[in-house]
Amino acid sequence: MAATTHTVTNQAPPLVGYDVFNADRVLTEGVERHSAPGLLDETRAELTALGRTAGSAEAQEWGVLANENPPVLRTHDRYGNRIDEVDFHPAWHQLLGQAVSAGLTDAWGRPGGHLRRAAGFLVWTQAEAGNGCPVSMTHAAVPALRVDPALAAEWEPRLTSHRYEPGLRPAAEKAGALFGMGMTEKQGGSDVRANTTSATPLDAEGEYLLTGHKWFCSAPMCDGFLVLAQAPGGLTCFLVPRVLADGTRNVFRLQRLKDKLGNRSNASSEVEFDSTWARRVGEEGRGVRTIIEMVAATRLDCVAGSAALMRQSVAQAVHHTTYRGAFGGMLIDKPLMRNVLADLALESEAATTLALRLASAYDAVQNGGADEERAFLRLAVPAAKYWVTKRCVPVAAEALECLGGNGYVEESGMPRLLRESPLNSIWEGSGNVQALDVLRALQREPEALNAFLQEVGRARGADHRLDAAIKDLLTELADLSGIEARGRRLVERMALVLQGSLLVRWAPPEVADAFCASRLGGDWGTAFGTLPHSLGLASIVDRARPVAP
Repeated sequence: MAATTHTVTNQAPPLVGYDVFNADRVLTEGVERHSAPGLLDETRAELTALGRTAGSAEAQEWGVLANENPPVLRTHDRYGNRIDEVDFHPAWHQLLGQAVSAGLTDAWGRPGGHLRRAAGFLVWTQAEAGNGCPVSMTHAAVPALRVDPALAAEWEPRLTSHRYEPGLRPAAEKAGALFGMGMTEKQGGSDVRANTTSATPLDAEGEYLLTGHKWFCSAPMCDGFLVLAQAPGGLTCFLVPRVLADGTRNVFRLQRLKDKLGNRSNASSEVEFDSTWARRVGEEGRGVRTIIEMVAATRLDCVAGSAALMRQSVAQAVHHTTYRGAFGGMLIDKPLMRNVLADLALESEAATTLALRLASAYDAVQNGGADEERAFLRLAVPAAKYWVTKRCVPVAAEALECLGGNGYVEESGMPRLLRESPLNSIWEGSGNVQALDVLRALQREPEALNAFLQEVGRARGADHRLDAAIKDLLTELADLSGIEARGRRLVERMALVLQGSLLVRWAPPEVADAFCASRLGGDWGTAFGTLPHSLGLASIVDRARPVAP
């Protein structure tokens, strides 16, 4: 008699072989909303191609392999020569090569580049998040380098290239190059003005030798790095190439690779400089001002990256419950599960909508003459970075729970999403740094607050809970006494009001209604799945279903 105890039934099929872009209604609608009409067809075509690759079995396997086989540091060769190389699994190169060829380092010089790139970043991060680190820093280095036109002319074509060329060679010999960044040190962390790395000028104009360390230097296999060091005139930004023009390797001593909670496919390192050659970027003493545009661009990627992780978490949860039966019916049809899924979907939609709005503002600034959009970004980016990245962890954790025990095992992919989820809240300035940045802008740049209020004011009168939240926010902003102690509360409210205003303008009525009722109106519990039961939850869940129309 045949054994039947191991017959597999009631298991959801893997979410594979689908178009990550077109299966995401929020993302496709956002791209259509913000794209110039003449660019929309081209943008859709490139994002569809990337979406199909991201959802393929091959790309998903690349993500698994890159994380199961993390990078390995080789400080010396077999003869004892110092080489400071990092070996990666071939899957990592496949992932990074696909990202570069898809234009994810090319935003600054092409029409609609920031929106197209942000949407692509959101798509490709769902295949594997670790390769987003060098992609993000390479993209973000461009505005910092433009402080020095000669450096920009030399490096920008390589950084925006769609050619991925791994390996340590002189950058002039490569059709494409990647950039990393080294700012934090052991004693200072986010307080980069406490850096002790020294920069000694050489006789040649703009050339220095650096001596010191960096506690966190991500993607050490890159071709160049922007770093901060103390020059005679104060904290200054420098370009450090891994390989010098004559083919010799710059002194870039990798002490160890970080053993991280997540992001394991990507190498993060500690590095020592010992008479390391560097080229000054910008003026002495203006290092923070020089590199701040790079930091702002990477912060936007933190928002998009977290939105991507949330979207993939929700997609997996909705997909699983669509096919999983329990207690006499499908899980997705159970009222309590539907409430959980709808709540998660709201968080995901609000994050994606905000990320695309920020990217569209970058495009407006890039096109010139958009002072209001530049001012808007000054407050909206740190506020969004603070809030969206913090929402990623609870979303990933709750979505994992929707899969039950199946979600707790590595094969489901959910543990990798959960381990990755805190990263964007920490990198490029943790929560307190973002809150303080918002407070600084409020106190010093009144035009930023005016632009922010004009943006949220475009939705006034459409929902009474949003109107009340805006009024309360104005009351908070009217009194800046003791502002630092309540900075997180204020920034959270700013982010929620901004998300609510965008959803009221652009999302389906049931989505906007649910968001305003829960996040702004207070009709919500302290865990996901506590939305008012009278809302249109079924349509919210259906909208989040990862199926292309």
